Amino acid sequence: MEHKEHKIIDPVCGMEIDPEKAAAKAEYQGKTYYFCAVGCKTAFERDPEKYLKGEHKHHEHGEHHH
Repeated sequence: MEHKEHKIIDPVCGMEIDPEKAAAKAEYQGKTYYFCAVGCKTAFERDPEKYLKGEHKHHEHGEHHH
């Protein structure tokens, strides 16, 4: 049986990540969101609606590098 990694998108930076390897996660309105770094989770928790509406076109990666 073939195992395919399920990739999800970090709502803050748009990076594709494996939820099993996510650096952080948060729940909002009954849904779990996964993040590539704690800095992205912190930004999301400050203003989740900003990121869920797709207004994150400018990357806020001052705290980490890919």
